Amino acid sequence: MLNTTTLDIDEARFNTAYLVEQYLRRHGASLCDLLDALDDPSGFAALCDLHAAYGQPIPDVEAVESALRDIHRILAEQPLSSLDRIGHERCLSAADMTRWHGARVSELLARCRHVA
Repeated sequence: MLNTTTLDIDEARFNTAYLVEQYLRRHGASLCDLLDALDDPSGFAALCDLHAAYGQPIPDVEAVESALRDIHRILAEQPLSSLDRIGHERCLSAADMTRWHGARVSELLARCRHVA
């Protein structure tokens, strides 16, 4: 028989996975555009890994967290000069997008760590 703590942790993990899924549904296209524009192909691969974590009936929370960590790292490592260049070349507000997505991914990562 499961105890209440285990059930609470499982519910918190499911809720966090749900929040990440909602973020992807609402803002995944924008994140995809940004990661595609960056000079680091591992960003797009991390986004694919994140989507793959939801290819199961119950999302793999560890895979979700790992992909979010990779995306966060890639966004955080972008030099402003590179973001400015991308913005100019692609008419994309890359610096603003990086700050916004970076903040949101950071919030989601904090939720993952909180329920681990």
